[in-house]
Amino acid sequence: MIPAEQTALVLLAAGRSRRFDGAERDKLAEPFLAEPLALHVVTALEAVCFQERIAVVSDTTVDFAARGYRVVANPDPGRGMARSLSLGVAAARDAGAGAALVAFADMPRVTATHVYRLLDYGGGPDTILASSNGVHPTPPALFGADWFDRLMALDGEEGARALIAGAHHVVTSDAELVDIDTLDDLERLRRRYGLDGDGKD
Repeated sequence: MIPAEQTALVLLAAGRSRRFDGAERDKLAEPFLAEPLALHVVTALEAVCFQERIAVVSDTTVDFAARGYRVVANPDPGRGMARSLSLGVAAARDAGAGAALVAFADMPRVTATHVYRLLDYGGGPDTILASSNGVHPTPPALFGADWFDRLMALDGEEGARALIAGAHHVVTSDAELVDIDTLDDLERLRRRYGLDGDGKD
C-alpha cells in the first residue's frame, strides 16, 4: 500500500484538444452534468487526502487553483504529453512525494474507489500500476519515486504509454475509463445521461 498522504496527484490538463472540433473550443470547460468536464475528476477525488494536488495546464479557463491545486503551466503543449508529464512529476518530486498518481482531466468518470484500489496495490518506490478495462492500460496510473527521473526524461506524444504497458493492471469498467478526445465522445457521454447538446437536462 502507498498512502495517499505520501502521494501527489498529477492531473494532466494541457492537451491541445486538436481532435476536439478544432482548436477554438476549450474542451475541459465544456459542460457535462452541470459543471465543466475537467472538474468531474477533481470532484471525484477531492476527498482523497493526497499530499499535493498538481494540475498541469496550458490554455483553459477552468480554475484548478480554486479547487486546491498547485497549477503548473506548460508553455509548449506542442511538445507532446510527455512534456506535461515531466512538469507534473517534477512538481511532485519537489514536493517530496513518495509517489505520483497521474490522471487525465478529460476522464470525467474516474472514481475515488478505483484510485484507492491503485494505492492499495502499491508497494515501495519501484511501484508502477496502470488502470485497465482488462485489455488496454490507461491512466490513472501510479508511479513510485524510483520512476520519477525516467518519467521526467520522456519525450513526445506517447507519454508513459510504453511504461504502463508492462505494468500491473488494476481492472475497472470501460464506463469509468472513458476518455473524451472528440466532440462525438462527449456527445455520446451526454446522451448516456439523458442530456442535451449543451450538457444540460
